[in-house]
Amino acid sequence: MVIKTAEFVKSSGKWQECPEPTIPEYAFIGRSNVGKSSLINAMMNRKDLAKTSGTPGKTQLINHFIVNENWYLTDLPGYGYAKVSKVLRRDFEKLINNYILNRKNLVNLFVLIDSRHSPQKIDLEFIEWCGESGVPFSIVFTKVDKLKPNIAIKNVEDYKAELYKTWEDLPELYVTSAEKKEGCDEILDFIQTTNDFLNNNNVNFDE
Repeated sequence: MVIKTAEFVKSSGKWQECPEPTIPEYAFIGRSNVGKSSLINAMMNRKDLAKTSGTPGKTQLINHFIVNENWYLTDLPGYGYAKVSKVLRRDFEKLINNYILNRKNLVNLFVLIDSRHSPQKIDLEFIEWCGESGVPFSIVFTKVDKLKPNIAIKNVEDYKAELYKTWEDLPELYVTSAEKKEGCDEILDFIQTTNDFLNNNNVNFDE
């Protein structure tokens, strides 16, 4: 996929305030500081489309971008950030859960995992929730450039082994580096293929 245009649309504090669900939507989510904004910027070939920050938990709203004028990229708040109050964290979780379960044009959720760490309970629980809720999702390993290649491969394989304890089949997996733009084309190819399928089958999200 060639990115011709990528524009910010709006930020929403409630899922009901999101743009009209008339075109395919792909959302990105992960623990705070997983490298989500950097990956989005690398995919879109822009330096500052999604705001990056050294402060985890900076994204507190649902941020919509329209790409090539025919699909939405959605930047969701990070989950599990410990330094916000329990009430605020609960509000984040409610916002995220309501969006994921009610957004009828959400085609796929990309769950970002920091490849530098061993499987984390909070990530595994979120992935499990996606499966139990029937949410279509893919797993995206980030920051592989921060590791030696053999360590990165081992960490991904360890993660897969952990998932196989409860999953019979795994979703699509992507291994990425925002710094080197590795894996970006593969994600965009998946989105293009999915959009083509939806167009060819005249899928209407308004119905």
